[in-house]
Amino acid sequence: MQMNPNKDTQLCMSLSGRPGNFGLRFHNHLYEQLGLNFYYKAFASQDLPGAVAGIRALRIRGCGVSMPFKEACIALVDELDASAAAIQSINTIVNTDGHLKAYNTDYIAVAQLLEKHQVPKDSTFALRGSGGMAKAVASALRDGGYENGLIVARNERAGQALAQSLGYEWQAELGSRRPQMLVNVTPIGMTGGPEADQLAFEPDVIEKAETVFDVVAIPSETPLIVHARAEGKRVITGLEVIAIQALEQFVLYTGVRPTDEQFHKAVAFARS
Repeated sequence: MQMNPNKDTQLCMSLSGRPGNFGLRFHNHLYEQLGLNFYYKAFASQDLPGAVAGIRALRIRGCGVSMPFKEACIALVDELDASAAAIQSINTIVNTDGHLKAYNTDYIAVAQLLEKHQVPKDSTFALRGSGGMAKAVASALRDGGYENGLIVARNERAGQALAQSLGYEWQAELGSRRPQMLVNVTPIGMTGGPEADQLAFEPDVIEKAETVFDVVAIPSETPLIVHARAEGKRVITGLEVIAIQALEQFVLYTGVRPTDEQFHKAVAFARS
């Protein structure tokens, strides 16, 4: 991608345990198409306080926050937007003259996708996971009117806390339950991970479901999504989540909202 950086170029970044290229390509494509003097770079770091201090000290305009930093970042920023404060999980930091305000655009993306795919609100669901992203997804489900939910998490303390905070049940394993919607919010199926080739739910559980939602974005078609498509299920992918949340981040960083056509072209470019 061509660019002509200068002393006034505003830097945006992402911070993740496993950096990918989607956000980098998505944001930089839109910067170029819209003639904005910005540049986006993905980073990995083991020093979270140092990384956030660098955002403030170097006046980096925005930072996307991914696993495993969504909760740990909270103590390092100055202000939480309502989208982040309500669920105590962040995925976006905006730096305005050294003041760091955090948001959660994952929540916005999930809410939009549940509406877009017309998932019945009376669906029973099981959500596997209990981390920061799980909080965003479960909160969007709760606020969207999905009342009959089960949090499946081996971490009893985190799983019970998440379930109780939202009025759901918790179990360490799914057991005999066969919910209508399955939601994976763990790294199972993620490229490069130890469980990259595994299903987040057993085949017989998928067979009984109506909707399968996997927030893992790399690969764009996880083993769970591939299996669910083959079974003819309604699917919601992590690629859809990452695209919408990236769009909302872009707007927060730049103050500019691309057209639908510009958005879809940026997603296609980021995937290529």
